[in-house]
Amino acid sequence: MNNKQPPAVVITYIAATIGLADSIYLTIIKFTENKNLCIQGVGDCWSVNNSVYSEFYGIPISILGAAAYLTILLLTFVGSRNHSLKETTHLITFGMTLAGSLYSVYLTYLEVAVLKAICPFCVLSAIAMLTLFAITCARLLKPQAEPKP
Repeated sequence: MNNKQPPAVVITYIAATIGLADSIYLTIIKFTENKNLCIQGVGDCWSVNNSVYSEFYGIPISILGAAAYLTILLLTFVGSRNHSLKETTHLITFGMTLAGSLYSVYLTYLEVAVLKAICPFCVLSAIAMLTLFAITCARLLKPQAEPKP
């Protein structure tokens, strides 16, 4: 049995794990209100993480991000192990990464145009989500091999 994963799956695991760790870190900053956890002199993580845009109906965006990255990891795992669910997990992941990428672009716009502050951890999350979206698009557009009889 060959356990070697295709490069797209490996990159998905890496990008989603980075996004998950980053989101957890932002959640820790949010709940501990510890300004020292922000990288001093690099951007303005504190202002962004404490702005009105850092929550959605009272839920920190970092928690929503962590949930999204964890779900993407689980979908990737299930899709790589169960071929009958592979297409379904790809489509769900596509929808999640599309929504996540659009929301990341919106939040980045808010950082630049409204808050005039950039959070390097938020940028990292946006890069992770956009990477996941690009990989998901490439996987969906890749011609599928015909199953062998």
